[in-house]
Amino acid sequence: MPAGTLIVGASHSGMQLAASLRENGDTEPIVLVGAEPHLPYHRPPLSKGLLAGTATVESLALRSESFYRDHGIDVVTGEYVTQIHRDSDGGEAITTTGARIDFGRLALTVGAEVVALPVPGADLEGVHYLRDLSDALAISVAVRAAHDVVVVGGGFIGLEAAATARKLGARVTVVEAAGRLMGRAVEEEISSFFLDAHRNNGIEVFLGSAVQEIRGADGMATGVELADGRIVRADLVLVGIGVRPRTALAESMGLECQDGVVVDEFGRASDGLTVAAGDCASMPNPAPGGSGRRRIESVNNATEHAKNAARTLLGNPAPYQLIPWFWSDQGDLKLQMVGDVSAPGLERVVRGEPSSGAFSVLFFDDGRLRGAQCVNRPVDFVTVRNLLGKVMTVNMAECADMSVPLKKLVVTSAAA
Repeated sequence: MPAGTLIVGASHSGMQLAASLRENGDTEPIVLVGAEPHLPYHRPPLSKGLLAGTATVESLALRSESFYRDHGIDVVTGEYVTQIHRDSDGGEAITTTGARIDFGRLALTVGAEVVALPVPGADLEGVHYLRDLSDALAISVAVRAAHDVVVVGGGFIGLEAAATARKLGARVTVVEAAGRLMGRAVEEEISSFFLDAHRNNGIEVFLGSAVQEIRGADGMATGVELADGRIVRADLVLVGIGVRPRTALAESMGLECQDGVVVDEFGRASDGLTVAAGDCASMPNPAPGGSGRRRIESVNNATEHAKNAARTLLGNPAPYQLIPWFWSDQGDLKLQMVGDVSAPGLERVVRGEPSSGAFSVLFFDDGRLRGAQCVNRPVDFVTVRNLLGKVMTVNMAECADMSVPLKKLVVTSAAA
């Protein structure tokens, strides 16, 4: 029987899974295969620090080369795994170069890929997507030569990049098809606050505006035509309209996929043998009080889900539980979100005045705290994160009072 673990995807989850196997005493071979030519790295700085020039490529590395060498983790970069054949005893993977890798255990940590803009001109020079390090390096050069930047998509990545481009001196326009910014992820008060903040920073924002075409001349992008006929001048177009999980490899193996590789609470795919973790995995909602299935795109899920999957591979499975949290730095503004607030009918309390530049929206279910979305209120974020999953909450009737620290309002759930 083949020995060792093959991890397909040198992502944050892939690195963490390999490290966790070693931390849990695994001594068998580990091979981590990644399509990019780089060792695993932090992705959040790609749209912020790396683009702005305040972070270096070297600073993004999750671990040094010596870490992998010292821990006996064989990292294969610049290789795609195109085929996997496996049975209950293990299997074989084949890469683009024809290399064959035997394994006893298999993990998929292949992440997600950008959604392409389906309009004429999307393939012109000057149109960029931001998903990986190579993308970010190319945009970092292009944005410094650009006068007019159009960002298509008013989600987290688009707004982070827009704020950075504006700080670098470009004229920036954000085009969002929906009626508000970050509409699938945040409350309306927060959407409105960020809309005003970006406009006050000199960024033009068009809401409810679909892109009809990217105009060009001599193979270069020159503008973005909107559905209403308006044309926005652009010598750099950055598209950020979302991502989709990479499932092609899992589907070729016959694994169940639905908005990601479907896994159980232990990270096991439908064959009962393979594990999948991170952005590519659709899992039972791991949040306290959560229901249904979720695919969570965040650093903390990438880390914790990989740890859980490693335990499963080693024969010590435990149900995956997580307090999901996420952050977005947009210029000088920090948005921090914690908890699962996707359930309908949650009660909301706005703590603080948005006009002050620092406020939080707290979410309750029958008096029990379920999460928070905080703008420049790190103390509120930390307090809520520490309370979630415990039999504690905050007094809903009093939590809007900014004169009282949130931690002073903690009560038991039964008394809430």
